[in-house]
Parts: sequence; C-alpha cells; structure tokens
Amino acid sequence: MQNKGLVKLFALLFGLVSIYQLSFTFKANQIEKEAKTYAESKFQDVDEINTAEIRYLDSLSSQNVYDIGVAEFTYKDVKEKSMNLGLDLKGGLNVILEISVKDILRGLANNSKDAAFNKALADAEEIQKDAQESYLESFYQAWDDTKGDQKLASPDIFANRNLDDVININMTDDEVKKEIEEKVDESIVSAFEVLRKRIDQFGVTSPNIQRLGNSGRVLVELPGVKDVKRATELITTTAQLQFWDVAKAQTLGAFFAEANETVKNVLGLDEKEEATEVTDSTDVDDTITDLLGDATTDSTSVVVNPVLDLLSGPRSGGMLAVKLEDKEKFQSYLDMPQVKNNLPADARNVKFAFGLPTLDEETGVEYVDLYALKGNRDNEPELSGAVITDARQSFTVTNKPSVTMQMNAKGAKKWEEITGRAFTNKSKIAIVLDDIVYSAPEASNGAISGGNTEISGNFTVNEAVDLANVLRAGKLPASADIVQADQVGPSLGKEAIDSGTKSFLIALALVLIWMVLYYGKAGIFADIALLLNILLIFGVLSGLGAVLTLPGLAGIVLTIGMSVDANVLIFERVREELGKGKGMKEAVKDGFANALSSILDANITTGLTALILFVFGTGPIKGFATTLLIGIFTSLFTAIFITRLLVDWYVNKGKNLDFSTSITKGLFQNMNIKFIAKRKVAYVISGILILVCLGSLFTNKLDQGIDFVGGRTYQVRFDKAVNSEDVAKDLNAVFGSAEVKTIGAANQLKISTKYKVNENSAEADEDVQTKLFEGLKSYLPADITYEDFSEATNGVGKVLSSKVSPTIADDIKKESFWAVLGSLVVVFLYILFRFKKWQFSTGAVIAVFHDVIIVLGIFSLLYKFMPFSMEIDQAFIAAILTVIGYSLNDTVVVFDRIREVIAERAGFKGGTNINSAINSTLSRTLNTSLTTLVVLIAMFIFGAESLRGLLFALIVGVVVGTYSSVFIATPIMYDTLKDKGEAPKEVE
Repeated sequence: MQNKGLVKLFALLFGLVSIYQLSFTFKANQIEKEAKTYAESKFQDVDEINTAEIRYLDSLSSQNVYDIGVAEFTYKDVKEKSMNLGLDLKGGLNVILEISVKDILRGLANNSKDAAFNKALADAEEIQKDAQESYLESFYQAWDDTKGDQKLASPDIFANRNLDDVININMTDDEVKKEIEEKVDESIVSAFEVLRKRIDQFGVTSPNIQRLGNSGRVLVELPGVKDVKRATELITTTAQLQFWDVAKAQTLGAFFAEANETVKNVLGLDEKEEATEVTDSTDVDDTITDLLGDATTDSTSVVVNPVLDLLSGPRSGGMLAVKLEDKEKFQSYLDMPQVKNNLPADARNVKFAFGLPTLDEETGVEYVDLYALKGNRDNEPELSGAVITDARQSFTVTNKPSVTMQMNAKGAKKWEEITGRAFTNKSKIAIVLDDIVYSAPEASNGAISGGNTEISGNFTVNEAVDLANVLRAGKLPASADIVQADQVGPSLGKEAIDSGTKSFLIALALVLIWMVLYYGKAGIFADIALLLNILLIFGVLSGLGAVLTLPGLAGIVLTIGMSVDANVLIFERVREELGKGKGMKEAVKDGFANALSSILDANITTGLTALILFVFGTGPIKGFATTLLIGIFTSLFTAIFITRLLVDWYVNKGKNLDFSTSITKGLFQNMNIKFIAKRKVAYVISGILILVCLGSLFTNKLDQGIDFVGGRTYQVRFDKAVNSEDVAKDLNAVFGSAEVKTIGAANQLKISTKYKVNENSAEADEDVQTKLFEGLKSYLPADITYEDFSEATNGVGKVLSSKVSPTIADDIKKESFWAVLGSLVVVFLYILFRFKKWQFSTGAVIAVFHDVIIVLGIFSLLYKFMPFSMEIDQAFIAAILTVIGYSLNDTVVVFDRIREVIAERAGFKGGTNINSAINSTLSRTLNTSLTTLVVLIAMFIFGAESLRGLLFALIVGVVVGTYSSVFIATPIMYDTLKDKGEAPKEVE
C-alpha cells in the first residue's frame, strides 16, 4: 500500500481529534452529575431540585472548569462542544410550530371585513386539508375563485394606510401578490426571531430552533427541559399586550337580566314546576342584584336561568364572576347576536373579557372574573404592547411577584392621558395579555407620567420571569400553533440510555468475538479497525454538533455490521487469492484491490438511501440517517486503510496470516449450487409470499401510527399490571374513540386518540391530557395528582406523548412515499451507470419491491399479535429505506462478482458463470447477514422498547434481502437477458 506514512498520520490525527471532542462530553456529564448531587443534598422537592441544579450550572457558565494544558474552557464552552443527546435519550420537548399565515394576512389587510376576502381565508383552510402547497398559495387559489370583479388592491383589503408605501389601488393582483409574499415572509422571519429570543432567555442547554424551508413552520427542540407546560406556554404565547378602559357596571343597566330572557327564548327553556335546586333572591350577592335588576326567583317556583345561574360575585376586581368550567358556555351566550342587541346604545362597543382563574379556598372551585372593556368601532385598544421598551420581573408592595414595564415617549404620553381620565372618572384600566385580563387597577393617585407601569396577578416567580421575557422579546405577529409535538420524560430518557448502551455493548462484543472465531488473527485486526471506526463516529458526531438519538444509536449498531461487511469482502477475496496459490503479500495486495469495487458499490447504494432519508426525515429519523452516513465514510476509511495497514505490518514481518481458523478453513469453498436451475422454485415461493402479503395488506391493512393519520399518543406507566381492554372501554367513554395497546411490560400502555385532532392550541392539548387523566384515575394510585401524572413522578404517569396534526400527517405520508420512490429511482440509475445493462437495474429494483412488500405484509399479518408496537410511522419508513439499502448492498456485491466472472470467462454461458459467481460470494453473503442479524437481534432483545418495531423490520429485511439478492435479483436479471449464451443441459 502506498502512502502508508500519510495514512498513519491521518489516522493518528483523526483519532486524537475524536478523543479531544469526546472529552468535552465526559467533562460535561461529570459536571452535571455533580450539580444533581448538590441539588439533591439541599432539597427534597422535585421542582426545587431542578431549580437548584440549573442555578448551580448557571453559576459555572463563565467559570473555567476544564483545563487541557494548552487551553481552558468554561462550562458554557464545554457544553457547546459536548455531544448533543436527542430527546429520546435525554427527555425534553420537540415541537413544530406553524405560524398562522391567515392571521398575518388579516393583519396586513387591517382586519378587513370584506366578505370575499374573509371567504377566501376560510376556503383556503379547507383547501389546506388535502394540499401540499403553502397556505398563501391556497389563499390565492381561493381568492381567484371568489373575487368576482374585486381586486386585492382594494382600499378595503391590502391598499390600506398600513401598506400604502408598497401597494396602491392601481396595482394588479399579480403585483399585489409579490408584495404580500414579501410581507408574509418578513412576518414569519420576525416570528422566528421572537421565538429565538424567548428560548435563549429560557435557560435550556443546547436548544435548537430552525425554520423549515420557506414555510411558516418552525422546529423547536428543547432537550432536557423539565417544565414542559411552562416551555409550551413560552413558545406559543402571542404576547399581545393591550390597555383598555373598563366600563362601569351602571353602563350596562339591566343587560344581564335581558340577556337571560333572550337566551331562554333562543334555547326554548320554560319555567319548571318541580326542581331539585332552589335559589332564593336573598342569597344573591349585592353586586349581582345591582346588575340584574328585578330578575329574582322565589322558593315556590324555579325558573331555568341559563345566564343568571352561571353568575356570582367578583373574586378579584371584576364586574362579576363565573366558574372556570362554565367560561366557554357563558362566552357562547355573550356571542349570540340576539344577546348583543340587548346592550344599551352607549355600550354597543363593549368587549367582554375574563381574568385569571382564582381558587375559592372554601369550595375548591376555580372562578374567573368578567370585565366589560370600553371598545370602539374598530375594536382596537387605545394603547398596545408595541410601546413597551423594557420589562422586568419585580415584586409589589405586598411582596408578590409582578412585572414592571417601561414605555417609549409616545406610549408614555398616551399612558398619562389614559390614567388621568381614569382618575377623573373613578374608573379602572384593564391590562390585557392575549385576551386575558391580568389586572385592572384604579389610577387612585392621578395621572401616571414617565411611562412606567406594572402588571400584577396570581403570578409565581417563574411566571413573572417568563412574562417579562416574552414582553421584552416582543409579540408574535400571528398565533403559533403546535402541529407536531414529541415529549419524552427524563425517566424514559435515562432508561433509553441504559438499555441502548447495554444492547450496543452486547452487540459489539458478539461481533468482535465472531470475527476472531471466523478469521483468527486477521479478525483481531478487523476488530481494531472496528473499534477505531466507532471512536471516529462518535468523535465526528460530537465535532459536527450533531444530535445522537435512539434510532441514531441503532444506526451505529447497523454501521458495525456494514464495517464488518467490508472486512469480510476483503478477507474472502484474500482467501480466494491464497487458494489460487499466490504468496501471502501478493494475495493480500490482490485481495484488497479486487474487493474495492464491491465495497464502494455496496456502500454508495446504502449511502444514497441514507442521504434521501436525511433529506426527508426529521428529528430522531434524521439522527438515524446522520449516523448511518458518518458510519459509511468511517467504515470505508477503517476497512480499506486501517485494516490494510495492520495486515501489511504483520505480513511484512514475515509472519503467516491464514484469514481463517481450523473450524472455518475451507468453509463454503468449492460450492457448486445450481441457483439458476432452481429459480422457478424461488419464483413460486416468492409469488405465494407476495400474494399472502398483498392479501393481508388489502384486508387486514396496516397499523398506521399518528405520523400518518394524525392524533395524539401517550405512553403511560402504572404501578401495577392493567388490562388494556378494560382501559380501552373506559377511555372510549371519555374520548369516543381510543386505541390502547400494551407496550413491553403489562404495566405500560400506549394510548392513541383522535379526540380534538383538528385543534392544535395548547388549551386543546391540556384538555385532552386532563380527560386522559380522569379516564385513567381508577387504574392509578389513589393519591396521585394531575401534576404527578403529567410529570410521571415516582415513575408512574405519562412518560411520553406525541401529537401530529392531520395536515402534518398528510405531509409526512407524501414525503415518505417520495422518499421511498426517490431511493428506488436513484439506485436504479446508479446500478445502470455502474453495470451498463438495464437488466441489472431491473433485477435489483424488482428484488427491492419484493423485499418491501414482504416486510409490509409481515407487519400487516402480525401487528395484532406481537407484544410490541408495529405501527407504521416515520421510524418504520427509516427501516424500509434501510432495508432497501441493505438489499441493494447484497445484490450489488453479487452483481459485481457476476460482472467480473463473465468478463474473465467470456459471457454468461447459460447461467453457468452466474452460478459460479454466486457460489464464490456465498461465504461473504452468509457471514455478513449473520453478523448483521446478531447485532440487530441483540438490540432487539436488550434495547429500548421504542426501537423494537424498527429493529423487527430490519431483521425481517435482512433475511428477505439476503434471499432476494440470490434468488430474485439475479434470476430476473438472467431471464431478461437476450443473449444468455449456450446453456449447458445440466443448468436447465
């Protein structure tokens, strides 16, 4: 081998750099372990421990904690250079937010009331349900179908005073569209920056935020985040701050009494003779009596009062109050047009809003106060949060957490005017954030100058800090809904690390032992190269700042099999050369040279499918593709150069290297199986298998996960074994429809539901999870609280949750289809390019179709019976693409040998040379397949529960792929040849 010195230098530098990069990971783990130990020694409460741990690490942020002699690094430096663990290994939150382009368009149109415009917005939402295009394109389509003679450059739409610098009434729709596209993009970029600022201030280590293409979707990854609810609120809160005058009770007159009668008429409610509950007028709060006028009931007859029965006295400064659970119902009454007609003439523009929930200590019931805000024709406040220049967490005079704000000059002047008017009128000013009244103070000391103000409420310190952060970062230009989410509890993450590490080490040990048992001393050299390969993979991952996920760990294990494959190809070719009587040095030289073509072709085909997976995949699946791609490059380097370096070193010392042991010497040599003659039997077997699989796919179908159909999934762990059928029955009563499966142990369930599948708000997520808790209460410990359940305290409760909106699910389904199709097309073209005959490409692609159908069919046949999840999700698509790559890897090695043999022996000769080529690769085919199966089965048995479906698909794929490369791809290639050569009788 030439340039041995350069290879040695490169290997040494590569290894040292990898060790250097990984050292930061070990140091970061050491420091974080010390922080956890310190926090647990000081506190008992989980929240206090988490807070103390964060403070400990924050205190080290700018301190030097790692000295390598030539340089020193702070904890922040160490953390930035350490390997990033994915959510499935560390726990945390991964969400895709969708910035509402509909809201942006409404804002650009100055909340236009134009009927055609609003119809186009609504129609665009319907189009989006089945469309792959952006919302903006759907809006344009809907507008063109609706507009009639109208133009987007109408003063009532986009030719308004806010856009008069870029849009005028003489512009065509196409010209307006260009400007709107720019404005929408600017708004999305603005939203992205606001989110980035909020996350940076949240204090999560190694957060990741990125815009997905040119869409309105933003990926946010918060690994290790402990308070998921707090993080969710931080990234979804619009932070639209407004200041409103509060209307006095007298302004509304007898509105609520009249509203009550109106609702009764609308709902068709009448007086009832008998009732179970009697309300006496003497029990009604004085405040309510003032507002309701003469509307009372006596003890002899009960009138159904849909509005009045929901009202009670104010709890925290509002006009009235309703129970939190009745808030939506009460709001629906207020929104009735017939009810709005009851408002007095001077209060027609009143806007009703609710305050923060307040707990009644005696009854344990939560109430929200109702406020009447003085509106105007445009329903806009006099002052908004746009004037805020700074916001800080502070404390009130009674030592309660609050937020103080500073306004700019324009805002300060307006604030002085508003507070002066409130002082004169003895009225209140409501401070409203995202349509919730946080406080409504009186300007009891006169007008406030200077632009300083304060928001107070039932804040915790964390809530006040977060509110100050979002106000300082600025408001989102539109609402941001979570359309896809994955939440992994820290306990599950720790279990995944433990099981992943265990399975990885077992798989590695088995491979190392096997190589020595099969190849003797040469196997030791292959093992050294394999260990260096693993070091390089982790070093590159760390150096690139890539994220290691659980599927990524599976990718590394798969890489072990591929690395072994390269060494097996080399060693088998060396054995062949030795069998021809060549000397040791010449055999090694020719063996490495002859194996190179097969190694490169096999790894390039696998690399192409991994690259497609990287492009189309997200989250953990991208992590799988990343490790696979890195592994391919490092495997090539270690197998081709490092193994060669070690073998040459040993041989040049004059020592003999057999590349086998006494057990394996001569194994699979001189084989003479007539594969081509047996192809019809293989066709029949495969035909039957495919018919059975297709029949199951059409009748039994597949167990599609939420990635493809949308919905919410929860993994819940109990303190005892539970019956999934009983749980399903109870949850069906709650959700209408729920799917419940036992995952692994009998005390762990996977629960999926489509309840509120089309609602993406944080409120909807919380509502579904609350109902889940209520539905599972009878199976949980009696003293468990909702908070304990949500955080899986003591290992009982929700340990994992995922959400995928129908729109995202549709996108994932289409992307998966194109990923699989794209990989087939790319590989077909590559094989055509390498082998120059379309028959080779056709055989390879048909074999891949054969493998994919059988894997899908087996999943369809078995998913109801297997004790692990066999859902069709993104991880399964990753498995299918890997199966495609592996199947092609096998096929290409066989084809490569066929090409070599027919070149040496002048043609196919009726299949004789094909049989000879397959027989000569049989040792490599079985050796590689068995080695790969060993590592996959080790991962399957000892690895994380969440990987079992993916690993089972890979195991099936390896078995079927090995079979098809010999019995499907090669025979089809042979049968499609025009010139098969002279066929000896014994072949036919």
